[in-house]
Amino acid sequence: MYPWLFGQAIVIAVLLVLIGWLLLRQLSGANEKLAILQQQLEQNSQQLSTAQSETEELRAGIIGVGQRVLSLDQRVLTLENELQTIQSAYNELAEQQQALSLTDPESKIYTRAMKMVQLGADLEEIMRECELPRAEAELLFNLHQGKS
Repeated sequence: MYPWLFGQAIVIAVLLVLIGWLLLRQLSGANEKLAILQQQLEQNSQQLSTAQSETEELRAGIIGVGQRVLSLDQRVLTLENELQTIQSAYNELAEQQQALSLTDPESKIYTRAMKMVQLGADLEEIMRECELPRAEAELLFNLHQGKS
């Protein structure tokens, strides 16, 4: 028959085998690349999962801290209110005490005796002028003598 046709068929067959072999080789390389990409995708997926769980833990921690801050803020407000109440009561007591000291005759005597000690009066003079017993006069004298 046609020998040249047979030769061309052999050449075509060889070319087809070479093309097939090249395609298989490229496909093998592509499969390797695909396997590597799948492995990287799996690693990335695991990292994403880890990051998501860490994010959830941080979120829960932040919520807890926020709640504690709110609680402490409320406590600070309560303590500030209590402090204002205490300061008001203290100021009121101080005013009452001052009013009492102005009206209490004994308080005036002791105040006068302290001033006399500060001005350098002796014990006898303080007892006589303020009409204090010796023990009280000595006590005032000893307490306030060092301050003058």
